[in-house]
Amino acid sequence: MASRVRAVFLDAGGTLFRERSSRAAIYAAAARAHGLDATEAQLAAAMRASHDELPATIGGGFRYSRPWFERFIADVFGRLGHRSLPPGLAPELFERFADARTFRVFDDVVPALDELSRAGMVVGVVSNWSEGLARLLDRLGLQGRFAFVLASAAERREKPGPALFRSALERAGVAAPESMHVGDDLDKDYKSAIDAGLGAVLLDRAQRHEGFRGERIGSLVELPPLLRSRRSPG
Repeated sequence: MASRVRAVFLDAGGTLFRERSSRAAIYAAAARAHGLDATEAQLAAAMRASHDELPATIGGGFRYSRPWFERFIADVFGRLGHRSLPPGLAPELFERFADARTFRVFDDVVPALDELSRAGMVVGVVSNWSEGLARLLDRLGLQGRFAFVLASAAERREKPGPALFRSALERAGVAAPESMHVGDDLDKDYKSAIDAGLGAVLLDRAQRHEGFRGERIGSLVELPPLLRSRRSPG
C-alpha cells in the first residue's frame, strides 16, 4: 500500500511560471539595445552550446549563480564573434531576469496551491535556478505560499542528481515515499525524482508526452485530486 503523501515539491520554470518571450529573444533584445547584431535563432543555438559545454562551477560559483552567468553571457556572445561586450549588457540581462514583468505565473498555480494548503501539505520549490529564485517568487505574488525554496545555485547541487531532493526531504521532515515531486521536465523532474525514491508526476501542459506510462497531468489543478486518490484508507 502506498504511503500517504505529506509533502509536495514543485519545479519552478515551466511549472510555476514561464518567460513571456523565449530566453533567446530576451538576449536578442538586450543585444540590440547595446548595438550588437545577434538574432534570436543565433543566440538560441549559442546558448544551447554554451550551457552544454561550460563546467558546473565557474569563478567559485555553481551553475546559474552570477559568476557562472557572467561567463555564460560572455561565452554565448563570443560564439557569435562579439569578444568584447558593452559594459551594460550583462547587468541589463541580470536585471531583466530578476524582473517579475519578464515572467508570467500560469493560471493554474494559485488555485492548486490553495488546494494543497487546505489539504495540509508541506509545499516546497525544488528547482535548477539562480540564488534569486525566492525573491522572484515573491515579486510574482507567490510570497508565503512555500515552506521553503531550494535553488540549485544556492545549494550547489542540481537535478537530475539526488542530492537536491535529499535536501528537500530534510527541509520538509518527511521520508521519500511520503513526498511527491512535480515538474515539466521528463528527465530532471520525473525520472530523477523516481530514481531518488520520491513519488513523481509529470506536468505536461502541451501534451507532448501522450505515450507516457507514468503519472501525468495537464494542469496543476489536477494535482490535489490525484493526491487525494492516493491516500491510504484510515
